Amino acid sequence: MCKVLAVSTSGYYAWRSRVPSQRTRDDAMLTEQIRALHAWSRGTYGAPRIHAELQDQDVHVGCKRVARLMRAAGLTGISRRRGPTTTRRREGVGPAPDLVERDFTATEPNQLWVADITYVPTAAGFLYLAVVLDAFSRRIVGWSMANHLRTELVVAALEMALEQRKPEAVIHHSDQGSQYTSLAFGLHCREAGVEPSMGSVGDCYDNAMCESFFATLECELIDREAFATRAEARLAIFDYIEGWYNPHRRHSALEYQSPVSYERRHQAQVAAESC
Repeated sequence: MCKVLAVSTSGYYAWRSRVPSQRTRDDAMLTEQIRALHAWSRGTYGAPRIHAELQDQDVHVGCKRVARLMRAAGLTGISRRRGPTTTRRREGVGPAPDLVERDFTATEPNQLWVADITYVPTAAGFLYLAVVLDAFSRRIVGWSMANHLRTELVVAALEMALEQRKPEAVIHHSDQGSQYTSLAFGLHCREAGVEPSMGSVGDCYDNAMCESFFATLECELIDREAFATRAEARLAIFDYIEGWYNPHRRHSALEYQSPVSYERRHQAQVAAESC
């Protein structure tokens, strides 16, 4: 073998008896930490979010090194789908004005909420999910699920958001789906002091922030599971939103913090400034 590989016999035995370098041992330890974090993230995190988790644990390592070790270990983040349309515009009904115009900037919680509906396929038929998302922290503040696309679906999501957040004044931005342009939903907004806003028809960029959440939900949960029943899908989505996304999932737009952590840091800053 040494002759074929053109190496000396003494060199081969020296290589066999040589202990691994410190760098190699450090890489092995770091790889185990990365494996644990990747499993904790439900197999969803790529190198940037794994790197942010390590930094929070006072592990000082570069993002490129994390990416290299993930490649060597066969660990990857996940990414994205496309599907049926859930937006159906009701003819003859006037939409609310577009108060957002693709500017989803919010300087504090409960200034701007964005809302939309998506579908979840199961063996028993579609389950529909409506959400209300706070543009400041990307936190899901209201959600509801049903086997229909009637107005009650979006009203229930709004009611949950209002109960949890109790805003003084907030803009609620959505598409022009018939659920949002209905008289019942408009009346509910007026009674709660919510100002409705709607984007144009057939343009996902006018509600890009909510579309982004759905893309994340789909690639991190829905596309990876085969739900036998709607009840099974409900439990999985509840666990994803309240057990993972809101409290733990890091966002690049939030300096790699989770929605809950980002809001807590903001509250601490406001409290410190008021002292």
